[in-house]
Amino acid sequence: MSERDFRPLIATGIASILGTVAILSYYGYLHMARPADALLLAEYTMLKTIPGEDYKASLKPAEQIAQCMDGIVVLFDTQQKGLTGVLVDDKKRAVRCEFSPQ
Repeated sequence: MSERDFRPLIATGIASILGTVAILSYYGYLHMARPADALLLAEYTMLKTIPGEDYKASLKPAEQIAQCMDGIVVLFDTQQKGLTGVLVDDKKRAVRCEFSPQ
């Protein structure tokens, strides 16, 4: 009766997993989230409009542009190219939007 040595088989399996993770990460298919990825970019406040009453807002536009994508408000930053985010409320719930053709 011969005894088998499973150490090379285990080492090959571990090396294969590590190699796969490294290749997926290199090509961008695997992203490790960092705390900096979820930083608050800006705070927003909703101005309630009441018919017949005026409200004041700055004439200077914000540095973000909003767009409705898949029913969620997505913000694109104009200062830092490639920086995008989802608009959420204070409970981290995504703000929904509805596309209505005019």
